[in-house]
Amino acid sequence: MENLDVVVLRTLQGWRAAGRRALLATVVRTWGSSPRPVGSIMALCEDGAVVGSVSGGCIEDDLIDRHTRAYAQAGAAADGTDHRIPSGPPSFVKYGISADEAHRFGLPCGGTLELLLEYDPDPTLLAELIAQLAAGRLVQRTVRLSDGAVTLAPTQAPEDLVVDALQLTNTFGPEYRMLLIGAGQLTEYLATMALFNGFAVTVCDPREEYRGSWNVPGATVVSDMPDDVVLAFKPDRRSCVVALTHDPKLDDLALLEALNTEAFYVGGIGSRRNNEARRARMIEHFAQTEASLERLRGPIGIYIGSKTPPEIAVSVMAEILAVKNGVTLPRDMEVAQAKNDRELARNDPGAMVCGVRAA
Repeated sequence: MENLDVVVLRTLQGWRAAGRRALLATVVRTWGSSPRPVGSIMALCEDGAVVGSVSGGCIEDDLIDRHTRAYAQAGAAADGTDHRIPSGPPSFVKYGISADEAHRFGLPCGGTLELLLEYDPDPTLLAELIAQLAAGRLVQRTVRLSDGAVTLAPTQAPEDLVVDALQLTNTFGPEYRMLLIGAGQLTEYLATMALFNGFAVTVCDPREEYRGSWNVPGATVVSDMPDDVVLAFKPDRRSCVVALTHDPKLDDLALLEALNTEAFYVGGIGSRRNNEARRARMIEHFAQTEASLERLRGPIGIYIGSKTPPEIAVSVMAEILAVKNGVTLPRDMEVAQAKNDRELARNDPGAMVCGVRAA
């Protein structure tokens, strides 16, 4: 499954290349609570088809009602408004200005958002943007507000959306990528979750007995040794590497190679004891230090009391998404810390009462 922004852009480009009228809506400002963050996009075709989202659904419904032929006859009869998608330069529209309007459009209490609507974006420039994203490039798309002219420029790092009196600049990135070492049952669940969260997933396992029966549609499966695969994968700041085999011969070298990259997340499955043993091996045999292993995560996941493979996959995916989104999790959500705390609580002998421990 592609990155949601790429899905929106690709669908919009298809509509425009076929000669159909369409608009691109971008969330440019929010006040208070908002269902979708700044930079979120959706596309609306002249027949009412929608891809992407800027809210929980009510604002999309209003845009359909305002700007598509699907509602033209009923709308014109009611208020005389032309409901076709307009032409010309981009325009701004605000929702949730009053409490009543916020309620009507399903916005949280006090929430207000502003959209920029671009009418009939150039399909050639959309195709160029999609091609650059498919090639793994990070791209800044700038829209001139006076006439809607678009320019594309490469950039080295993601940046927040910026809008002023003259232009809007939004950064689009390629898909996030996930490399999973080991083709076991846990990998099936984690790969499936990663795919529907917009990651491109590659699974590496040189063991035929695991790889032969493994199948998750949409994931790429390779059979080379994991450390070689990491080198070929070239993890960047939009990549994560997760080792899931429990086999040091497969996991350790792959993790060491991943730590030499810009991958935003590098981690290995295993208990607290297994992870301590992994770190000790790397320090003793591979000249690592506590400092060089600081980015290595393990035990991976957040503590939710998970026991089964699907529950563990939920735990791991949640941690990966938190790191991706720049969220610092409390220490008591870390698996090792939470388990240590629970063991201390169970071993607490209780308070002293008159010199005798309470039962």
